[in-house]
Amino acid sequence: MTRKATLEDIGQLSELFDQYRIFYQKDSDLPAAEQFLTERIENEDSRIFVAESEGKLVGFVQLYPLFSSTRMKRYWLLNDLFVNENDRGKGFSKALIEKAKEMAKSAGACGILLETAKSNDIGNSLYPNCGFEIYDEVNF
Repeated sequence: MTRKATLEDIGQLSELFDQYRIFYQKDSDLPAAEQFLTERIENEDSRIFVAESEGKLVGFVQLYPLFSSTRMKRYWLLNDLFVNENDRGKGFSKALIEKAKEMAKSAGACGILLETAKSNDIGNSLYPNCGFEIYDEVNF
């Protein structure tokens, strides 16, 4: 099941966020993760959706709002996607991406942008399977 994150999720969400940061070679810092995520939710700076299985959070996706001047619409930056190592391969990443796409469509956004490393084999396979296209004609 996927749903929008709430302040009641902060404990488990912070642990997942900390694991995500460790994956990207950042030092563990649970108090800072909790503060950061609390601020994002309270200030509505981002949209965070969580995947839940058997009453436990197993993954999350975080999107930040951006705007396109030429399209005069909002679009979303899919900045963070993470599923607990023990829960990978069970469809949670795809479900989180679908939830993000639903949110963007319902908000009238012109799209979702993401960036991933060329060495991210899983992401580079997952994202096209979820409808994302690689744009070679621009430098971003």
